[in-house]
Amino acid sequence: MAERLIEAKGLQTYYGASHILRGIDFHVDRGETIGLMGRNGMGKSTLLKSLMGLVRPREGSVVVKGRPTVGRPSYEVAQLGVAYVPEGRGIFGNLSVKENLVMAARPGTRGQRDWTYERVLETFPRLRERLGHGGQQLSGGEQQMLTIGRALMTNPDVLILDEATEGLAPLIAREIWRICGVIRASGISSVIVDKNWKQVTQVTDRNVILVKGEVVFAGSSDALRSQPQLLDQYLGV
Repeated sequence: MAERLIEAKGLQTYYGASHILRGIDFHVDRGETIGLMGRNGMGKSTLLKSLMGLVRPREGSVVVKGRPTVGRPSYEVAQLGVAYVPEGRGIFGNLSVKENLVMAARPGTRGQRDWTYERVLETFPRLRERLGHGGQQLSGGEQQMLTIGRALMTNPDVLILDEATEGLAPLIAREIWRICGVIRASGISSVIVDKNWKQVTQVTDRNVILVKGEVVFAGSSDALRSQPQLLDQYLGV
């Protein structure tokens, strides 16, 4: 049996009167990479925020490594080994690239120090060239690399990546997908949100599609690729 790192059951999440998540079940096992897909406004980011404790579900449960986390602050979820790369990135623009990375450095929940400062720079050579630059001086793609690198400096068990390549030039997007493959090979579990289902399914083991806050597909990457009618219906490709 794979070790279950995150398990959400029956999530009902609202923004005011707007009912966003409608009874969602979702889980992440150790070592697996999951694609979370759906058109805009279908609840993907809300699900991630519900897992992270940034939005509190009205009903349902979230358990991270055996500990219930609904109602707990998001930093406690992070301390359980979950790193979050939000849409919009959230870097510290007044800190240098080096400072952004070093301030996040810590061993993982099992004492692991697999992702060191040097390893991050080897994985993101573009960041090595810009160590003295302020975060606000970086391009969008470089900021995304910095945010992922900063998350890896926490040596997480799970990395959640919202809108992995949105708005990035094709060359930079290709680099982000390469890095997703490196992260997968390192054994870190990942949840990846992106509109490019072809690229997502190249690096994922399993995929979940949301429509209006409900799961309409959950299965392997091979199973998803073999159903073009489903892709057309739910993802509009």
